[in-house]
Amino acid sequence: MSAEATASHGTAVPALTLERRIERQAYALGFDLAGFVRLGPAETAGHFDAWLARGCEGEMHYLARDPALRHDTRRPHPGAVSAIVVGMDYGGHEPTGPVARYARGDDYHDLMKDRLRQLHAWLSTTVGAEVPGRAYVDTAPILERDLARRAGLGWFGKNTTLINPRRGSYFFIGSLFVAIELEPSAPFDADRCGSCTRCLDACPTEAFDGPRALDARKCISYLTIEHRGAIAEELRAGIGEWLYGCDVCQEVCPWNARFGRELPAHSAFSPRPIFVDTDARTLARQLLTMAPDDYAAAFRGSAIKRAKLWMLQRNAAAVLANVGTDEDLPVLYALRDHDHAVVREQVRAAVAQIVQRGGEGTPPSAGHPT
Repeated sequence: MSAEATASHGTAVPALTLERRIERQAYALGFDLAGFVRLGPAETAGHFDAWLARGCEGEMHYLARDPALRHDTRRPHPGAVSAIVVGMDYGGHEPTGPVARYARGDDYHDLMKDRLRQLHAWLSTTVGAEVPGRAYVDTAPILERDLARRAGLGWFGKNTTLINPRRGSYFFIGSLFVAIELEPSAPFDADRCGSCTRCLDACPTEAFDGPRALDARKCISYLTIEHRGAIAEELRAGIGEWLYGCDVCQEVCPWNARFGRELPAHSAFSPRPIFVDTDARTLARQLLTMAPDDYAAAFRGSAIKRAKLWMLQRNAAAVLANVGTDEDLPVLYALRDHDHAVVREQVRAAVAQIVQRGGEGTPPSAGHPT
């Protein structure tokens, strides 16, 4: 690469550095943010270990496996010395609904990994040699928000999400670990949350013990996606109408109100038909009556497939416990003999709650326990 390039009008201008060329290619591939970081000890490893020590991860036991890999980002892919960290918007101005915005469209893991691999291939071609590396999106023992902050993509919000000053927090994070040295970006050291505590105050299940102190065991996203048991009565009311995930702490964030983006037409993250103009009660009934083949067809290639059908049906029963009416009782009674004990338990709780609100409590088959 020459040290200088000559503009058409004859003025000598500096040639683009490799880092700036990588940024341009990342944007061309559809990423909305890009930065660089030198791999090494994770700055937040101590906080993460303390969080695990308090048991805040709940049933996500995989988070405690191989702690050394999370403590040093050079370890997951030996030989890698730098990371290209990217962000991709998934919209923030779409209406609220029973499914978190990130899970309404295609699976971001697949989409972002594919584009990171394209970036990897482009990089090898550009430098004229195969660059050892690997793409990561939310499935490796890496403290990705730590990398993203150090790469200049944003700061840790009080709700633990990464917030970018021009885009808010509705974006996914991915990284490409590479075995070449890249000039690091300036880390984002400022905390621009100020005295605002809207995210903490709005949490329906009071999952925050303080700023940046999330107890996942009480988080709606954890309860509806990661948790494998029944949803406890003291938390069930808090999940309200959320069937999968939760956006509350992001919806109230002033940075999202100001900078959240609308999805472009034909975006891969646009809601699938099942989520368009569908209220929580209607969607809950659809899930409760859904056969396995219908579930597979409806959510093929979707981020929501992380949850099994029985888990979505558990969530649906919990939602109907909050908003269901006597019209929903036949659907619930049909699942009283469900194969999964957790669903049976949640169905019984939903029936009891609806009956308590004044619904008709006589099951269609006299004498059958509900």
